[in-house]
Amino acid sequence: MAKVSIDLTKKLREQTNAPVMECKKALEECDGDMKKAKGWLAKKELARAEKKKDREAKEGLIHCYIHSERKIGAMVKLCCQTDFVAKNREFEKLAHEICLQIAAMKPKNIKALLSQEYIRDPKKKIEGLLKEAIAKFGENIKIEEFERLEV
Repeated sequence: MAKVSIDLTKKLREQTNAPVMECKKALEECDGDMKKAKGWLAKKELARAEKKKDREAKEGLIHCYIHSERKIGAMVKLCCQTDFVAKNREFEKLAHEICLQIAAMKPKNIKALLSQEYIRDPKKKIEGLLKEAIAKFGENIKIEEFERLEV
């Protein structure tokens, strides 16, 4: 296991938003290789998200997006476990991003939405975006329902 610098740990933390100690451990496990450490953290996040997927999500929010031309609108009901997370700005941002996805990509149902490439980063799927949020907030998060309207 390699000893890693505080600066390298800080850089990984800024790039991934993972906890500091997780970043340090990832870098140590990967001998200071940033790319490998990011992969290590991603695997860890997915494992954490998988453990939380069966938890009941009864809190959340409803978010709406209306396109500037006022011809397309999207609404999503995004659920989580606690009102503490539901009131978090980052959770609201996630709901907004999902609304943008719905408006732009016209998914037919939740399963289709989850399998779509994320419009801001085609390397990610919407399902991956949700799993990242689950790992970040430490709660189950799910898209309960959505609607898209177009004139």
